[in-house]
Amino acid sequence: MKFLGKLLLAVVIILFVLLLAAYFLLQTRWGATQASQWISDNSDYHLTFDSVDHRFSSPSHLVLKGVSFGRKGQPATLVAKMVDIGLSSRQLTDPLHADTILLQDGTLNLSPTAAPLPFQADRLQLRNMAFNSPATGWELSAQRVTGGISPWQPAAGNVIGSKAQLQMSAGSLTLNGVPASNVLIQGSIDKDVVTLTTIGADMARGSLTGDAKRSADGSWVVNNLRLNDIRLQSDKSLQDFFAPLTTLPSLKIGRVEVTDATLQGPEWAVTDLDLSLRNLTFKKGDWESEEGKLSMNASEFIYGSLHFFDPILNASFSPQGIALQQFTSRWENGMVRTSGNWYRTGKALVLDDAAFAGLEYTLPANWKQLWMEDLPPWLNSLVLKKFSASRNLVIDIDPTFPWQLTALDGYGNNLQLVRERKWGVWSGNAKLNAAAGTFNRVDVRRPSLALNANSNTVNITELSAFTGQGLLEARAVVAQTPDRSVNVSLNGRGVPVNVLQAWGWPALPIDGEGNLQLTASGQVRAEAPLKPSVNGELQAVNAQKQQIKQSMHSGTVSSAGAVAPAAAPQATP
Repeated sequence: MKFLGKLLLAVVIILFVLLLAAYFLLQTRWGATQASQWISDNSDYHLTFDSVDHRFSSPSHLVLKGVSFGRKGQPATLVAKMVDIGLSSRQLTDPLHADTILLQDGTLNLSPTAAPLPFQADRLQLRNMAFNSPATGWELSAQRVTGGISPWQPAAGNVIGSKAQLQMSAGSLTLNGVPASNVLIQGSIDKDVVTLTTIGADMARGSLTGDAKRSADGSWVVNNLRLNDIRLQSDKSLQDFFAPLTTLPSLKIGRVEVTDATLQGPEWAVTDLDLSLRNLTFKKGDWESEEGKLSMNASEFIYGSLHFFDPILNASFSPQGIALQQFTSRWENGMVRTSGNWYRTGKALVLDDAAFAGLEYTLPANWKQLWMEDLPPWLNSLVLKKFSASRNLVIDIDPTFPWQLTALDGYGNNLQLVRERKWGVWSGNAKLNAAAGTFNRVDVRRPSLALNANSNTVNITELSAFTGQGLLEARAVVAQTPDRSVNVSLNGRGVPVNVLQAWGWPALPIDGEGNLQLTASGQVRAEAPLKPSVNGELQAVNAQKQQIKQSMHSGTVSSAGAVAPAAAPQATP
């Protein structure tokens, strides 16, 4: 019996010595190399560490230094100068579940292919770590990350785990190409639901704060988002800039506040933007809202050829559409003001009041092409219930027929300018007049136009202007059919008889001032020139009683002759 006791004691002493030797050897480079090699040879992971540090003053902590860890055949998931593993009594039943794991001074790559990992922890802590998430759809890269995840239970395809609380800060971060600094994130993960209770960051020389929630289907709810002093320059067009919003299944905005922001991209920019947006949801390329509101103002807004100064916009959203309470802006050295409604049913924009004052506007070089193009699907109809114009200058620089109207005034009622996504004058009435005008280098004074339109015709009941010493007056009827047939009746009294030459009628064999009578018809079709379709008759007589009558058929003119002036009476001797 004494022998067995001595034998057992000897075995215990030998085991203790071996364990003690292993304990000290493990803390050497040679021992660390052997241990890491054994783990790599007997698992699906590769692990290397330079040394192990354990101190009896902190018996529950095991420190690995110079660590590299990951799945075999793949880049390392973790590279860190130090990994501090906090142990507890749980290791007796679950050796790979630690109390805490602290990763310090390294890089953590959260690729879905790295999970599941063989160990877990009640809390994963990061201190001065770099953080990457390749192949996750987030395009996330962060540096100087400090924070924690609790509990940390990595699962297949999810390194963070399916249920955890997280709190992290980062010195710098880039998410989907957008850089930020001094980032703070607090929130939780519950399966595929991500709740971010606090988001804070410095970005684009400004700041961002807010909270948001991502649902399992990828939809987002932004309860609050505030952007201050943002200065962002993008290489994307305005449409591409907002394109990521259309890729989401749904984006619900509770409240977004933007203060003093400046944004710029190719052919668009906005400066000193203040914006407040509430209760709006973007879904499947459309929007929906209950009592949504938008208030916006800026110092300057540029989009293509549009250049607004001091625009102010106030609108409200409802299931029926958008109520535009106010839109005012300085534009083209003048002012624009309007209000009205956009109705979802019929995609119709109805402006109650539209005013244009003091504009100095040059039409785009391709305005005729734009006039014929289909408008976006959201604008099927445009109606001006009331419009007014005051002291405007409008210029067309088309070299084939330039024109200009100076001090243009006008008013109109119930003008429908868009029907079935096509520009036109489809109904309503208007009256326009100007102090002066120039049409293909012919100067006129006090040009005036009055029209009324219905579904069949546009009736120009008055078209007049002074030119030379006389007056031109005309009436016209334009059909609303695709061929746009036009009938014109024009009279001129005391006007230059060749005034029509600059407007398309061939030169007359008489000159000077006189009277004109013209009746003509033609077709103003978009895809064909006007002149070959014109048929008409012109009669002219000048102050010398010379007369001419010409007919035009399919653009070709024939003359009926001219009468010489009567001889002056001779004195009687």
